[in-house]
Parts: sequence; structure tokens; C-alpha cells
Amino acid sequence: MAAGSVAVALAPSRATATIGAMVEPPTLPVALSVSIVLHDSCLGLLRRALHSLSVAAREAQDSGLLQGLTVTLIDNASGVVYREQLARLVDDWPQDGCQLQCVWEPVNRGFGPGHNVVIRELDSDYHLVLNPDVELQPDSLQAGLAVLQSCNDIALISPWATGGSGEQEFLCKGYPSVLVLLLRGFAPQVVNRLFRRRLDAYELRDRCSGDARAEVPIASGCFMLVRTAVLRAVGGFNEQFFLYFEDFDLSLRLKNKGRLVFDPSVRIVHHGGYAATKGWRHLRYFVASGIRFFNHHGWRWI
Repeated sequence: MAAGSVAVALAPSRATATIGAMVEPPTLPVALSVSIVLHDSCLGLLRRALHSLSVAAREAQDSGLLQGLTVTLIDNASGVVYREQLARLVDDWPQDGCQLQCVWEPVNRGFGPGHNVVIRELDSDYHLVLNPDVELQPDSLQAGLAVLQSCNDIALISPWATGGSGEQEFLCKGYPSVLVLLLRGFAPQVVNRLFRRRLDAYELRDRCSGDARAEVPIASGCFMLVRTAVLRAVGGFNEQFFLYFEDFDLSLRLKNKGRLVFDPSVRIVHHGGYAATKGWRHLRYFVASGIRFFNHHGWRWI
């Protein structure tokens, strides 16, 4: 663990898995771990995310699916004042059924490396990679854990998501092309309308709009409910990605170990935005990570 971090104590696990093979799921109830990476992130949204996690955990515990929940916040070198506020939040958080702790990273090495600080030490049955701007519906953990328990060939569950205003967000994606990413990141709406069918296909709207589960190639890193053993078997996130496309890369590697499934019974509200709405620094991260992704997995131009 990086210098400046605190120890991460996680609930005990009975998970056993071998690389390249799925095994029988652990006996009930199971241990779930959650990691949330922060860098001067909105504390108001974080409180809402943590509250929703606590409510969802209680429902899963009451159903007999969940034994314990450990949530680890990874602060990637936020400012001094922010860290003081975050420390107070952690100290004041009620620990009933949801153990909350924080890892203080001395430098910001990015989204994936932040999560890996926790992933390297995991001993849970299942793990949730979560953004601090995501709220879970009360039955989301119960629904997701039930699916993973009943279908041992599924490596990852991706949720049905809505934005803050209630519209559906299509988090799952097909393999990207340079054209599609340029359209999404830079083209005006009048141009995007001309390529609507191509953009809809990239967002898998045909298979992720209904009430049925669907197998998908790529899932969003804002919510990834994963078998811990499989996540560790692929080595967690690729730390060459600072921000953006690390979830695409991880999805493609997880897909070699099991199915990635969109499950509309697992529901969240995602308050995040796209890179194009976050300023030039995020656009630079997006472009650099996109080039790295294509260099590693193969270029697709149109």
C-alpha cells in the first residue's frame, strides 16, 4: 500500500476462484466491499451516495444475502481543507452495518490506481467500484447480489441508470470507434442527429432499453459490481490510464473471465457529466487515454 495510507480491514470472505474459470458462488450471506475514489469531489453528493449504500445494504442484509459491507474512500491528494472535512465525515458516520474508512493517498495517480489500492488487499466475495456521484436505489444491492449468486458465469453486473433529471443514461457501450468518440466529444447536436443510428448502436440502446438482462461488451466504471476473485485475477485496473477508458480496458479483460451483464433490476441515479462538459484538462485526459486504449486494444476508425 502506498505511503501515507491507512490499513484497509475488510470483512472475511469465503470466495475461491481460479484464473480463467468461474467457480460456485460463496455460501450466503456474503461479504461485499466498496471502493470510492475522491479528488476534491463534492461532499454533498458523497453523503447521498453513502446514505444510499447504507440503505441498500440494510435491505440486502434483511434478505439474508449480505453479511457485511465495508466502504473504503480513497482520497487522491485532495486539498487540506477538503481532507479535514472528509475526515470529519468519516469520523461522524454511523457504523451500523456499514463500516466506513478512508485511505489518504499522498499523490493523485488517477482513478484506476486509486481503486487498486483497495483491490490489491481485498478478501471479500464481491466488490463494487463506485463513483461518489452515484445514488443506489434501496433494492439495488439485493438485486445485484442475487444475480451473481444464481449465475456463476457472470463476472460483472452493470445497472440501469438515470441522470439527475430522470432520463435514462446508457452506461454500457459497444467497442468504440474514433468517429463515434469525436462525435460524442466535439460535434454539435445538429451533426450528431445525422449519425443518430451509429451513436445509438454504440450506446447499445437496442439491448439496454427494456426490462431484460443483456450481455454487454463494456461497462461504466461509475458502478461495477464484480466478483472479487475475478477482479483480482485480472489485476484490477490498468494503471497506465490516469482517467477515462480505464473502465473500457478493465471490461475487456474481465470479459475473458465471465459475462458482463446489464441488469435493469439494479438501479442507480448518476449525477456525473461527460468529459466534454468538464473543461479542457478533462478533454486532454480523455484524448490521451483514448489513444492509449486504441493502441492497446486495436484501432477502429468509423
